[in-house]
Amino acid sequence: MNMPPYPSFPEIYTDALLLREVLPFDLPALIEISFYDGKAATDYETALVMLQKINADYEAGNSIHWGIVDLKTREMVGTCGYYRGFAQGRGELGCVMRPEFRGQGYMRAALELAIHFGLHQMGLEKIIAITTLDNLPAIRLLTRLKFAQTGVLEDNYIEYVYVE
Repeated sequence: MNMPPYPSFPEIYTDALLLREVLPFDLPALIEISFYDGKAATDYETALVMLQKINADYEAGNSIHWGIVDLKTREMVGTCGYYRGFAQGRGELGCVMRPEFRGQGYMRAALELAIHFGLHQMGLEKIIAITTLDNLPAIRLLTRLKFAQTGVLEDNYIEYVYVE
């Protein structure tokens, strides 16, 4: 398996979008969707501390967190990545999209890139995703991306696993 950190942060892209490292100058666009350990950022300083923790997780080999950039506008529209470590060749895929960009196909394209990277670059054997029972857009997206529900977890969360 080829796990993070990498000699240079991996950038992956399509004709329309780029997944790249999130940098401090990106934070003003991301404050409203910045979370770490279930807590939301409230301002730039809080978001910066969260980004530092995310980067420390990456350097420790426990995650990889990409910003999703629209190549036409160069705007950061969301984030996605693998979180919570890679025990037994397993990666937990997560994502969040800025509200004004939801429903436009960005997340599907970004997750397709992340899935391909996880399987073919990192060598993950299993990719999972977890969402809440009431997050119907996420459930529809995961289903379209060939994830199958594997169980209901505590606090109304559902686990999905990617099936090729």
